Order: sequence, then C-alpha cells, then structure tokens
Amino acid sequence: MGIPRPGRRVPRLLAPMVAATLLTLTACGGGSSPATGGSAAPAEKIKLTVGLFGDFGFEPLYAEFRKTHPNIEIEERQAAYADHHTNLAAHLATGAGAADVEGIEVGFISQFTAQPDRFQDLRQYGLDKRQSDYLDWKWQQGVAPNGAVVGLGTDIGGLAMCYRTDLFKKVGLPTDRDKVSALWPTWDQYIETGKKFAASAPAGTKFFDSPGEIMRAIIAQAPVGVYDAQDNVVVATNPDVKRAWDLSVRMIQENLSAKIGAWTPEWNTGFAKGSFATIICPAWMTAYIQDQAKNAAGKWDIATVPGGAGNAGGTHLTVPKQSKHPKEAAELVDFLTSADSQAAVFTAIGNFPSIPALYDKPEIRDFTKDFFNGAPVGKIYSDAAKNLKPQHLGPKEGDVRTAIGNGLGRVEQGKQAPEQAWAQVLKDVENVK
Repeated sequence: MGIPRPGRRVPRLLAPMVAATLLTLTACGGGSSPATGGSAAPAEKIKLTVGLFGDFGFEPLYAEFRKTHPNIEIEERQAAYADHHTNLAAHLATGAGAADVEGIEVGFISQFTAQPDRFQDLRQYGLDKRQSDYLDWKWQQGVAPNGAVVGLGTDIGGLAMCYRTDLFKKVGLPTDRDKVSALWPTWDQYIETGKKFAASAPAGTKFFDSPGEIMRAIIAQAPVGVYDAQDNVVVATNPDVKRAWDLSVRMIQENLSAKIGAWTPEWNTGFAKGSFATIICPAWMTAYIQDQAKNAAGKWDIATVPGGAGNAGGTHLTVPKQSKHPKEAAELVDFLTSADSQAAVFTAIGNFPSIPALYDKPEIRDFTKDFFNGAPVGKIYSDAAKNLKPQHLGPKEGDVRTAIGNGLGRVEQGKQAPEQAWAQVLKDVENVK
C-alpha cells in the first residue's frame, strides 16, 4: 500500500462522450487550437506509440487528431502505475523501448525533468507558446532545470472528499454536502467525525478505505513536502510530514480504516459493497468510483476536503529523445493537452483541466454529475484548483512517498509499532537519496 496511485482506469463505455464533448467544444470555439497545424502535405504513413499508466480517455481524441493527420496511426500502450515509470526509466537509460509519447505522473515528473537530455525539448516545436495557457506551477513542473520544456500538463488532482450519503444517514450524520463539509474543516475534526460514525457504523463498514491516500493529501497541503526548494529530502526534519504520519496513525488506532489497500481487487469490491463511507477524492477519482460502484448512483456525494486544498495526481505528456517521429509526437502532445481536449475529458470522465481559463466557462463551472447526487463537480474542483498552493517536488519524489506509504502500511497490518515503522521509514528514505 504505497502512497503513489496507479493509472486511472477509465470506463471504455465513456469514450463516445469524450468525442461528443470535444465536437461540441470545438464547434463553440472554446479553448486553444487543438493541434499545431496538422500535416502540410500528404506524407508517408507513420505510427506513433503512446505509453500511459491506465486509460486516460484519449481514444476518441486520437480519432479527432487523425482527421488532420490522416497519415498517422496511433497505438496506445498501458501499464500499471509503478511498472510504467520503472520501465520508462529503464528505456531511457538503455536508449530503446520508449514510446513516442510518454505520460509521467506528478510523483515522478521531477525525476525525469532532471534528465532533459533524454527528452525532446518541446520549445523546438513551438510549444513554449502554451505556457500562458497553464497554471504557472503546473507548467513549471514540466520544465527542466536548464529551461527545456520536457512535458505539457494534462490534468491536476485538486482535492475533495467523496462520501456515502446512505451510510451517513444510517448513523445520524448530516448528508447535505455543505453540512458535511462543515463537519471537518480540520483533520482532527475529520477523525472526530469518524469516531461518531464508528460508534454506530453498519456491519461491515468503516469510515474510510485506508490511510495512505489521506496521508498523501495531508502532506500535499503543507507549504513544504518531502523535499525543500533546494532538493534536499526533509522527511526527518519537516514537522508537517511527521504531523501527517501521526494523524494517519491516529486514524488507524481509532479503528476507522477498512484496511483495504488502494488499487487492489479488494478495494474495487469495497466500492461495490459500500465498505467505507469516505474517500479522498481528486477529480479523476470520480470516474473510478462511478465505474466500481455501479449500483450506488445517487448514494455518493462530494464535500470539501479537511484542510481546504491540496493536489493529488496529475500528468505531463513528454516526447523521449529516441522517438523517430518527434515533430508528429509533439503535435499529438499539443492536441491531447489543448483546452478543448482537456475540457472534453473532464466532462466525460472527470480528469480536471490544468488550464485555468476553462474554470469559469459554463461547460466546466456549471457541470454536475447525477451519480454524485447532482454534485456541482465543476464548481467544487474549480474552487479547489484556484485555492491550490503549489509544493516543490524533488527528483525522487515518488520513491520517497512510496517509502513513507509502505511504513504506514506496516503499521496498519500490525507488522510494526508506529515508532518502529517511522524509524524504518527514515532509513528507507535515506537510502532513496
């Protein structure tokens, strides 16, 4: 049970919705130009490969891209989150095997921007023109120390808290999303609410799934996370990291956790059975819940997250230096990250855009989801994005977070006492450096 999440599994049945939304948005003139000019003249047939960790809902976008690039075939490769990033590192080191376009999650982006010589600098294809589209911190995450533009952002993971209204009602807690938000402005109050839930929880249910993602969210809300601005690992000295650990341990000790590791078959079953009442909920999580809890439409709703803000997840698309078709790959990256494409993916499956000009557009701001009791997801995640305070990410961010998450897992599984687990975390983190 590590902190980093794997790929977002997007239901294939939603793919037509992406295409339909993209067509509508393009017809209305919303967003930026979806491609960098297309093919100037008939060209030889080429194939572009796209490496992702899960399904990002891109299939209908590929079809749109090919309307202006009829000579290009696109093949998507999917792998589990950890395998994808491990394999990408190996492919870059050996100089072979990488896709033409590779997705990199926020937990690993700084590891790869530290190797700009292994990627195409997207400035040479004019994509530095896109900087003004983005949230400043999102743009900077894809920029190497030498100024090279390594990747363009897709989504961000502004935080909220999803909850089961039916389970809250059974234990006498309010179900209205504003009243639920008022229950937990702080994480201490979230724990107190959990204790009230636990006092009369329906058989087989717990307050949340497991504490790994919660701890990640708490760390993400701090001014400084596991790295400082000089790329020093500060897990041992940053009190906010230890606070996140201690709060998460308290949740375990209060018996609020269902002890169901994220991204496991048991977790999927837990959604289907209603085994937990709350879950940390970045925008991309809404599609996952909807896919796994098919019989719970209208029973889920969305409140604000304790602590008020934070980010979990988000991706950049890159072009490895070994691509044989870098110009076309860069054009595909530009298209997949355009405002129209990001808006279409959000309204179809939930991945929230990293382009702030979209946040006040009616198709985003006024978007609701019936599955989540008609929750105003567009407003919820727009507000979350606007309140985000960026946090510096270090070169081994993903590995450091994994070490912390593994330690918390040992506590939850009863394999180590909290003090022992924390001591091992500090040793493991030291080895990561």
